Amino acid sequence: MRKHKQLALLFVFSVSIIMANTNPGSVDSTTVGKEKTLKEAYKDKFYIGTALNAWQIRGRRPEEIQVVKENFNSIVAENIMKSARIQPKEGQFDFSLADEFVKFGEENDMHIHGHTLIWHSQTPDWFFVGEDGNTVSKEVLIERMKNHITTVVGRYKGRIHSWDVVNEAIEDDGSFRESQFYKIIGEDFIELAFEFAHEADPDAHLYYNDYSMSNPRKRDGVVNMIKKLKDQDIFVYGIGMQGHISLGADLKEFEKSLEAFGKLGKVVISELDLTVLPSPWGDAGAEISDNYEYEDKMDPFPNGLPDEVQEQLSKRYVEFFNLFLEHQEIITRVTLWGVNDGNSWKNNWPVRGRTDYPLLFDRENNAKPVVKELIELASVQ
Repeated sequence: MRKHKQLALLFVFSVSIIMANTNPGSVDSTTVGKEKTLKEAYKDKFYIGTALNAWQIRGRRPEEIQVVKENFNSIVAENIMKSARIQPKEGQFDFSLADEFVKFGEENDMHIHGHTLIWHSQTPDWFFVGEDGNTVSKEVLIERMKNHITTVVGRYKGRIHSWDVVNEAIEDDGSFRESQFYKIIGEDFIELAFEFAHEADPDAHLYYNDYSMSNPRKRDGVVNMIKKLKDQDIFVYGIGMQGHISLGADLKEFEKSLEAFGKLGKVVISELDLTVLPSPWGDAGAEISDNYEYEDKMDPFPNGLPDEVQEQLSKRYVEFFNLFLEHQEIITRVTLWGVNDGNSWKNNWPVRGRTDYPLLFDRENNAKPVVKELIELASVQ
C-alpha cells in the first residue's frame, strides 16, 4: 500500500513541477477556488486550519480574510486568547477580540480552536506574585488557574470546540520545564489544568501542545506524561504537534512521533509552517525567548525565492502532507500558523527582520504552486 502511495506522490509532484515550469510564479487564489479549494479537497480527511491575528480579527485585512473563507474550515487565534491578553490584571477580563474571533468562526461554519489556557510565556506577572511582591503559595496559584480556566472556557462552552489546555511544558530532553507553574505547584499543575477545563466544558476536546515533537527524548517525555494523566483518568483528547519545520526536517522521526502519540489519542498538526531560511541551531525549537542578531547570511532571500528553492519548499510540503494523509485516521486537524507569508511570525524569529516564505499563500495572498499540488494529492489518497 505504501509503495502505491509513494508512486502516486511521485506522479503528482512530477506533474506539478512541469506545470510550475510552464507557468512560473504564483497561482491566483481565486483561480484555485474555482476548481477545488484546500478545505474542499481535505473535507473527508481532516480540518485544514489557519491562525488569525488581531488585525484580521478586527477586519482590517479583508483580502486575507477572503483567503481564509475560501480555503480553511478551522481557525485558531494566534495571540489574542493567551492569558496576558485575556486577563492582563487579576479579575479584569477583556473578551472583546476573542468574542469577535468566535463570532467569525460561527458565522462561517468553522471549527474553532482555543489557544492557549496555561503557558509559561505570555502569562501576566500578577499570576505568580502576591500584593506583598512575593511569590504566591501553591494554593493561591491553583485558585488563580482555576478561575482563569473556568471563566474563559465557561464563556465559550459549546462554541469553542477544542482547546490547547497546557502549552510547552516539556523540555527537549524530556524533563519538565522549570516554569513558574512547575516551581510553585509541581507537575500536578498539568493535571489540574485539564481537570478545570473539562469541568468547564465536558464536551470540548482538550489537547496538550508542544514544539520539537519529533525529538526522540521529548517524544518520550510527552508520552510518559500523557500516559500518567490517563492512568489517573484525566481527560486528554489528544496531542498537538507544532509543525515548525524546515527543509531539513526529519520525516521519519516525525512519523515515529505521530504513531506514538496516536496510540494515546488524536493528533493535531497545530502550528504548521516550513522555513526555507538557515537556523542558528539547526532544525529544532520554537522557544520564543531565543533570539539572535540579524546577519545578511541569515537572510539569503530578501527579494524573493529562487525557483529551485520554491521547488524544494513545494516538495517538502507535499512529503509532509502525504505523511498526514497516510495517518489521517488519527489526525483531526492540520493548521497553518498564519494566512500568508507577510504575517508569519517566522519573519522575526529567531532572527528579527528576515524575509521568510513558510506558508501556502504569498504576501499578495496568491496561492503558491504547492497549493494545487496538495489539492491533487488529496484526490489520490
